[in-house]
Amino acid sequence: MDLFAEVKALVVAAVGRLVARGDLPEGLDLGPVTVEPPRDPAHGDMATNVAMALARPARKAPREIAEALAPLLAEADGVASVEVAGPGFLNLRLASGRWFSQVPAILAQGRHVGRSTLGAGRRVNVEFVSANPTGPLHIGHTRGAVFGDALAALLDFAGYEVTREYYINDGGAQVDVLGRSVYLRYLEALGREIEFPEGSYPGEYLIPVGEALAREHGDALVGHDNEDWLPALRDYAIEKMMEMIREDLDLLNVRMDVFYSERSLYGTGRIEAALAALSSKGLIYEGVLEPPKGKTPEDWEPRVQTLFKSTAYGDDVDRPVKKSDGGWTYFAPDIAYHYTKVERGFDELIDVFGADHGGYVKRMRAAVAALSDGRVPLDCKLCQLVKLTKDGQPYKMSKRAGTFVTLRDLIELVGPDVTRFVMLTRKNDAPLDFDIDKVLEQSKENPVFYVQYAHARVCSVLARAGGAGFATADADLARADMALLGTAGEMTLARKLGEWPRQVEVAANNHEPHRIAFYLYELASDFHSLQHQGKLDPEQRFLRVEAPEQTMARLALARATAVVISAGLGILGVTPMDEMR
Repeated sequence: MDLFAEVKALVVAAVGRLVARGDLPEGLDLGPVTVEPPRDPAHGDMATNVAMALARPARKAPREIAEALAPLLAEADGVASVEVAGPGFLNLRLASGRWFSQVPAILAQGRHVGRSTLGAGRRVNVEFVSANPTGPLHIGHTRGAVFGDALAALLDFAGYEVTREYYINDGGAQVDVLGRSVYLRYLEALGREIEFPEGSYPGEYLIPVGEALAREHGDALVGHDNEDWLPALRDYAIEKMMEMIREDLDLLNVRMDVFYSERSLYGTGRIEAALAALSSKGLIYEGVLEPPKGKTPEDWEPRVQTLFKSTAYGDDVDRPVKKSDGGWTYFAPDIAYHYTKVERGFDELIDVFGADHGGYVKRMRAAVAALSDGRVPLDCKLCQLVKLTKDGQPYKMSKRAGTFVTLRDLIELVGPDVTRFVMLTRKNDAPLDFDIDKVLEQSKENPVFYVQYAHARVCSVLARAGGAGFATADADLARADMALLGTAGEMTLARKLGEWPRQVEVAANNHEPHRIAFYLYELASDFHSLQHQGKLDPEQRFLRVEAPEQTMARLALARATAVVISAGLGILGVTPMDEMR
């Protein structure tokens, strides 16, 4: 039921006819050819760049190509008119029946409507959240969690085999700080006076961990040197923090397939193996880096380091993988971790980072390109900051967390559906304003309410129709005579439904799940407008007992709208509501 794909096939066939009669050369690359909605709906239903895309390789003026294609396309079934515009764009209008004919197909496909084979079973790893296991997830992690989970669901819907993965950063100095912070809470649970040094984790979330240690060990850990208790407390604290993080993700309905520990890379030869793979390609060397920009010779000391030649793969400078004291840099285990992804046979990798990781993107892409010989692409998506407000003021931090608003705080305030949808109402690399008051309103200004309300309204219409004696099962509605539809509002809604399969593929191709949220809001708006017309003009109501055949067609259109909304919300991880309370 992808009308845009069907029209593109018509375009390709028309090009083939021109080639066959010698008007165009053979061997033209049709990959750049697109068929999409025109920017201005007044120009038609669809626009294609085919003449512009073929002009240079065909050595013809684009308008000449467009004028040759126009009559061929106008002959096709379901095409009402074709116009040449500007330097050579082709604008097409479809017969109204083509738009309405997709409704039975939508009802037949149900929740699978719009599913694509775009991914062709390619294996993609989506790594997201990957927060340090030193405390609960905060609102920034929440945005990354929602984006990553929705992107994974979108890719699955588009035919990819998806693995959701969390990288546990448990190999750095921060977990030692965590162990010492837990020890202080342990002493506190024993009645000792404590003081948190700068750089430690003073959040109240560690109080239960310290209390649990006191119950298990009494005062047996008191008075010992750090070396005696730190390794055990560090492991214990990481385990408890990961339990908390899993619970937080569960509140958001995020389920990971893999939790991969950074510490599993140390002492196992995996870091060494990854660097050996790079070394075998001549990409590891001993050298001295130039001083960083803005540094003067007085505050910078040149030193020999082990470096990865990342500039060979587009990075700005080569990157250290081993420090002058022989220890690994932070980059070395990250290289090894991504090497495991390549070795596990993934065809594509996606990393979802916080806004502060922008400087990390080029070096990581360079490492993956080098390790996979360019076979495995890595797309790094940055999630910008979230500004949380309530009553027009910045929302206060959580005492439990100590320094930030937690994911749990947000879920308790607005629930998972609102959280997920609103987090996807902006592109991931744009800052997001999250107004707690606005997202709880029951108005058009609240996008999740507006979309869920459209679904609930359809359910209400169908319930009333059933009470009036109409058969409202999808199989019954699919047999309705769609030729009885044709008002301006019905056409607008049918056209928007026709965009759904294309929206899925465009969003999946660009790794942009926010496009689904935008589309759903527009679809809901078209539906609400159509229903409002029924209030102004009784003859345009969905339910007209005196016109049973037309009623069935309108009910089918409404139900198709609900089916698509349900499919889209499923990708976003949001529940379609049957009624609003």
